[in-house]
Amino acid sequence: MTTIRDIERGGLAWREAGSGAPAAIFLHGLGGSRTSWDDQLRDLSDRRRCAAWDLPGYGAAPPLAGEMTFTALADTAARLADAIDPEDRPHLIGLSLGGMIAQHAALAHRGRFRSLALLSSSPAFGLDGTSAADWRAARLAPLDAGREPADFADAVLRSIAGPGIGEEALAGQRAAMERITGDALRRAIDCLVTHDLRDRLAAIELPTLVLVGSLDAETPPSYAAAIAEAIPDARLVEVPGVGHLLNAEAPGAVAELLRDHFSRSEHA
Repeated sequence: MTTIRDIERGGLAWREAGSGAPAAIFLHGLGGSRTSWDDQLRDLSDRRRCAAWDLPGYGAAPPLAGEMTFTALADTAARLADAIDPEDRPHLIGLSLGGMIAQHAALAHRGRFRSLALLSSSPAFGLDGTSAADWRAARLAPLDAGREPADFADAVLRSIAGPGIGEEALAGQRAAMERITGDALRRAIDCLVTHDLRDRLAAIELPTLVLVGSLDAETPPSYAAAIAEAIPDARLVEVPGVGHLLNAEAPGAVAELLRDHFSRSEHA
């Protein structure tokens, strides 16, 4: 049976399972927290240490001292890698906002990570023409009305998941979102709309896997294709019948694809 450990130290908070190097670090999305990756921690910790963070200010993680920026978040991801094993170069996996942070971390901390896996993510905010002001206003509306993420988690998650997500998987993601405070979500929303690495992704030199659900309407396959086209030799895989919550909707497929990605990266 997999033993899952929750750790809070040094201004960081994460959940981990397994042992062995190279490790794998998982960064959740805007409406997630460290428990979002429980399927992956169970499935992939048989041969390596797997760690899923709480974004600064989320769950048990203390907030950043200053403004939440992608630079600060990338630095925090590198600090987590150091906390897990300063001599190890871990694989870095991110979903949605977590995938954006992973892109920034790969660029800001060259040589710190072994590989990159980007799930349900984007090279920049607003590729479909959505304005930052409109998107931000829509997502802040329930917070401005005095509601907390736990109050609208179910509706949000159902709206971005594919139609085939099971109730148990949905419940797990809902519990992860319920760990977020309104203040933390607000800061993360403000940060997310500043993401744009389209002119820098070609500088990423890590083996990169890009995964997307065929039914993802939040970060559709065209966004994933844009990432894969920009990062040299990136591998793009579209998972059929799956929406934005890729790791929860298709945990078996994600585990198989990540195992293969880890193996390719470690034996390249």
